[in-house]
This record gives sequence, structure tokens and C-alpha cells, in this order.
Amino acid sequence: MLTYKIDEVAKQCGLTKRTIRYYEEIGLLPSPQRSEGNMRLYTQEDVDLLKKIVSAKEVLGFSLQELQRYISAAEILKGQREEYRERTDNLLPAERREMLEDMEAALNEQLELMEGKINSIRMLQTELEELRVRVRERKILLDKELGSAPS
Repeated sequence: MLTYKIDEVAKQCGLTKRTIRYYEEIGLLPSPQRSEGNMRLYTQEDVDLLKKIVSAKEVLGFSLQELQRYISAAEILKGQREEYRERTDNLLPAERREMLEDMEAALNEQLELMEGKINSIRMLQTELEELRVRVRERKILLDKELGSAPS
């Protein structure tokens, strides 16, 4: 299996080595394998997870706490999907339905986090648009004042 040193992972993900170690420390990223010299060795799966973390943090503006919830739900969903694929032929319809309901719950948690961020962004956008309208109105009033003011 191909593994990467922390320097390589940091470059691929656009993170610092310190940030990667911190993500491990707080449980966002599982502790990687270690070499005989105790160097961290990351798999492609680790790199993909870090890229997902970076994307959620940058695109959605998630806090570390929100990232932990989001990644936890993603990992739960991944495990549930794998289990469903492996066991689906051996399960009764009611058991398959229960597994699908569990997957839906994990998806709902991720979507709720995203929707919360999107709503916050929309509220901020609305505030800024309202402020822009007021600024433009004041500019119009000033232009009228300047147009009628003696030179």
C-alpha cells in the first residue's frame, strides 16, 4: 500500500504539518500508521479525508466543532454504506430498511449542518444588500444636494 510522509500530505492538502498533527490530536483525523522510525505514514484514504476536511472548512466555513460533527457523520455513513453493500443479500427487507434509515439519519445530520451555514450566509448577504440600498439612497440624496448647491 502506498503511503505518504506528512510533508507530502501537507503539500497535497494545502495544510501545514502542524495543522495535520492538530487535526489528529483533536480526533478529526485518525492517527496514521507509523514507520519503524516512528514517522507518520498516511494512506490515500487519509489524504482524501483531509481534503474533505479542508473543503468543508473553506467552502462551508465550518468551525472545528462543526467539522468534527460533519466528519463523524461522514465516517458513520461510509461505514453504513459498506456494511449495507456487504450484507444486503443476507438481510430481510425490514433489516435493509433499518440500515437505510440509519444512513438517511447520517445524511440528514450533514445536510442540517450545511443548511445552517447556508442560512447564516444568506442572512449576512441580506444585511449587506440592505446596507448597499441605504448607501445608494444616500448617494442619490447627496448628488441632488450637490447638483443644487451653488458652486
